[in-house]
Amino acid sequence: MIGLGTYAYFWQHSDRVPEPLSLIGAFEDTRAQGVDLFQICDYAPLDDMSDAELRDAAAAATDLGLTIELGTKGIEPRHLARQLRIAEVFGAALLRSMVHGPGSRPSLPEADAWLRDGIRSFEAAGVTLALETYEQVATSDLVDLVESVGSDHLGICLDPANVVARLETPRTCVEQTAPYVRNVHVKDFAFARQDGWVGFTYSGAAMGAGLHDYPHLLRTVSPRERGINEIVEHWLPWQGDAETTIRTERAWTRTTLDHLRSTP
Repeated sequence: MIGLGTYAYFWQHSDRVPEPLSLIGAFEDTRAQGVDLFQICDYAPLDDMSDAELRDAAAAATDLGLTIELGTKGIEPRHLARQLRIAEVFGAALLRSMVHGPGSRPSLPEADAWLRDGIRSFEAAGVTLALETYEQVATSDLVDLVESVGSDHLGICLDPANVVARLETPRTCVEQTAPYVRNVHVKDFAFARQDGWVGFTYSGAAMGAGLHDYPHLLRTVSPRERGINEIVEHWLPWQGDAETTIRTERAWTRTTLDHLRSTP
């Protein structure tokens, strides 16, 4: 299933725009674009919501016919337990996270122990924990961690754009993780020369205009055949003013949705 995530609304949620979009506003916009899946990922206000506010947000998603996934950072057992409770409120079957979280940078042995401690609750709840590929943990180490814990409810959220900062190639990341992928973050990316030719900027690009070989990912991972959701997000730099930035963000979303829908 194709979905939108909060990173597709990064600037629309931001306090840099005159009227930031609420979470329920993003739900409504997602449904208006003919999308049935939304991933609430790294959305800070979620952690401060009361139980009643969480239930209200979950009810709004249900009324709109949206399936919800969640995303957080960190794997400390108490943190994962809290996130699992939120997942249950939303009826979310997947929680994306990262090995490192705010104030928490476990070693790989510690991460292994924490995941073994926490994953049984995910199994009992029928929720999958998907650890994202990113530059702070080598892709090979992330794969080893998933293999070591050995649970059907622990896998990988594939975002090959992140690993470039570790001098890994997106293509290799895709191939290493393919058997364990449970979620895909979809965005294009590119390098551009900085002014004066004194370096490069690595940031987002409109889908199909950058370096991401998405057909290779589709062939290698087979997300649609395996029922793996593809979540649209962006790395859009600020465009100088709020109106232009929001207009560009929305245009990138339409471009990505059109690209995914037209790709077999």
